[in-house]
Amino acid sequence: MAKASAASKYSEITLIKDRDGEEINVQLEGKTVEFNYYESIRSPNITANLMIIDTGFSARYSKEFDRQERTGSIYSALPLTGNEKLRFIIESSLGQLNFTNRPLFVNGSTSPDQNSQREAILLSLFSEGAKLNSESTVLRKYGGNIGESVKNILNEFLIQKSESVRLNPNNIQSTANAYNFVGNSKSAFEIICNLGSKSIAQKDSAGFFFFETKDGFNFKSIDDLISKDSSYEYYKSEVLNQNMSDVGNDYKILSHHVRKNQNLLNALNAGVFLSRNIYFNPKTFEETELLYEFSDGKLVKSLGKSAEAPEVNGYTKTHYNILDIGTLEETVKGNDNNDPKDYQAQAAMRYNILFSQLVDIQIPCNPNLKAGDTIDCYFEIITQSKKEQGHDPVQSGKYLIVDLCHHFEPTRSITSLTLARDSYGLYTTKNES
Repeated sequence: MAKASAASKYSEITLIKDRDGEEINVQLEGKTVEFNYYESIRSPNITANLMIIDTGFSARYSKEFDRQERTGSIYSALPLTGNEKLRFIIESSLGQLNFTNRPLFVNGSTSPDQNSQREAILLSLFSEGAKLNSESTVLRKYGGNIGESVKNILNEFLIQKSESVRLNPNNIQSTANAYNFVGNSKSAFEIICNLGSKSIAQKDSAGFFFFETKDGFNFKSIDDLISKDSSYEYYKSEVLNQNMSDVGNDYKILSHHVRKNQNLLNALNAGVFLSRNIYFNPKTFEETELLYEFSDGKLVKSLGKSAEAPEVNGYTKTHYNILDIGTLEETVKGNDNNDPKDYQAQAAMRYNILFSQLVDIQIPCNPNLKAGDTIDCYFEIITQSKKEQGHDPVQSGKYLIVDLCHHFEPTRSITSLTLARDSYGLYTTKNES
């Protein structure tokens, strides 16, 4: 076992309940049997779940329910009704998860196993941003750089309403295009996620993700995410070092599974390689038809060598769009509001290419990793020849962390990752040149 895979330390796990104007704190360090923490570039908020075993004497019933104010489990005596806060610090040998200043909220609770002396309680948790988002209703008009609009929406509906919601302006990337739009009574997250597919970082670089990590909210382009330096190097090895406490084991891949390695029919149906795009101008009643073709080297940046495109004899998807001309202006100027010809087909291609390869791996717990980070993975060549041993030059290389789960239990701590890659090769084309 790697040292980082050993049981982590629960420095603090405190459940906070506001009841009858009084703040009740319940310590859960000795009751917790499982904790799972989740991040994803496909999710605008953090989630988690916590399993505890309660043998009673954890909380007192209120007089509203019990005149004698006897003690019982937190599930009934507290009781757990949702909206409670969970403040925690979990430490492993490589780092810690510290949510003392921005506690998670209880979404709901269940008691899957219960008898007269003990009960298991499962809590589902979410970050405060998700709660504030549910209470948000965006109405007014926004315009200009999309990145600035994202900052304004987050500040107005989340940041100004809570001191614990984090926003690092450097994590909200400015776009190369402007866009005028109205909220239409949608939630903040719904609008920002929708803006991602309409955003351009530079020419031929469409597609943004909006997501939350332990460091706060992020609005980043695909190319910005994959161009970052890798955080760590991990090696696929069947044999761990004999000394179970050897730190060399901390950066070995414990298991890996290829979930997806291309799906040509799905890519063709999505119009990844060749699509027809029809645009209707409501001012002139003109219709414009353009073909968008993906070719080798089309990606501005990639995680490996340039992505390859199969030979396609005809377009496989048709995109229709009515140009937004004069919708939000007093006069019809004739210029399109964020011309879809600049992003629509290119964004569809970019999202699909990024997820063309998906790999699930388990590694010793590393709380320093975040969704949106890149890591270098080195997989072995499958061979019986000692002369041919080494790193697989096709499968090894740089990967993007799409989904992340830190899993803690009494005997071990594991980080599970879903990694994405848009191309093959140990070295990128840029590095080779």
